[in-house]
Amino acid sequence: MKKIISTLCAMLMLAGAAGAQGWFRQPTPNDTLRSTVVLPDKSVVFQIYAPKAEKVAVTGDLPWDKPVTFTKEENGVWKGRISKMVSGVYRYKFMVDGIQVYDPKAPDASETSALLTVDPSGNEFFAMKNVPHGAVAERYYWSEPLGQLRRLHVWTPAGYEKSTDTLPVLYLVHGGGDTDVSWPGVGAAGLILDNLMAEGKMVPMVVVMPNGSIEMPDGNMMGEVPVFAEDMVKSIIPFIEDNYRVHTDQANRAMAGLSMGGMETLETTLNNPEMFSHVWVLSASFAPGNKEVYEFERVRLKKEADRYNRNFKQLVFTQGGPSDIAYNNCKETLKLFDEAGIRYEYHDVTGGHSWEAWRQNLHALAQRLFK
Repeated sequence: MKKIISTLCAMLMLAGAAGAQGWFRQPTPNDTLRSTVVLPDKSVVFQIYAPKAEKVAVTGDLPWDKPVTFTKEENGVWKGRISKMVSGVYRYKFMVDGIQVYDPKAPDASETSALLTVDPSGNEFFAMKNVPHGAVAERYYWSEPLGQLRRLHVWTPAGYEKSTDTLPVLYLVHGGGDTDVSWPGVGAAGLILDNLMAEGKMVPMVVVMPNGSIEMPDGNMMGEVPVFAEDMVKSIIPFIEDNYRVHTDQANRAMAGLSMGGMETLETTLNNPEMFSHVWVLSASFAPGNKEVYEFERVRLKKEADRYNRNFKQLVFTQGGPSDIAYNNCKETLKLFDEAGIRYEYHDVTGGHSWEAWRQNLHALAQRLFK
């Protein structure tokens, strides 16, 4: 599909509900701040935006004999410099008015959020229970389309290491603003799958959770959709099939994604229907308000309707009810599928555009795949 340019879509399709309220704030120096800058002589400049702070320092594994003095600039950015470090890896934290602060601008800052589980009974489908647990592995692969190393997470069921069975595979994508740690973290994917396996409610499978977030040179968030789809087909799927005991045929390959990941799921599977038998689109749609994109999809769906009906054993759209910010957009998208005569299922769950809904989605879809 042609490159999608839609500022409205970028705002609405972000899965990270935690960041939604920040869209209309005033810009600050923090927006483009680099918190650490390593200079050619191995000196390091530390920076943090703390306009109301009285004192800033840095602590961690840094050399004791090289104290860092911070000064505050007029724009509220504090800067400190340490000279000629030895090559290595260092842990560090900022101290802001005596309080330890993880670097909010570090590349992995979004992955350090604390997780709160509210489940007094301990019986929820996403709870940590005394059952056999599978493994969630962090893996790196080379992305041909992007020309760089990329990370993904892979869940394998309990006993996979000792087994010789070849399993089907589900590719499960997070939403905009998140990364591949989101499904195994706040999404509780590993726990949900472990519990379903222990209850005998799902077919043993490998679940791949790739990083659907790609930083685009022009800053166009929607531009990542076709790039990710290409990465899925050219790099992610070949990597998994080269390194895991998984079936490589269409009948044993599924894809699901939420919000932006749902758009990436649509892009990947509609372009490659012979590769996937099960497709689940969670809280997502085509680009809302983009008439050019909708017309393109209208023509494509009508042209390819027989092909999609023939290849997709399951094509399922789900949403978190009318409070889901993608709700109306999804309904408009489904009108195009109806006009083209493409078979699909539609389901609502509770929770709106949030992980409450998407955990329910994973619990439901995992029980229905490959049966």
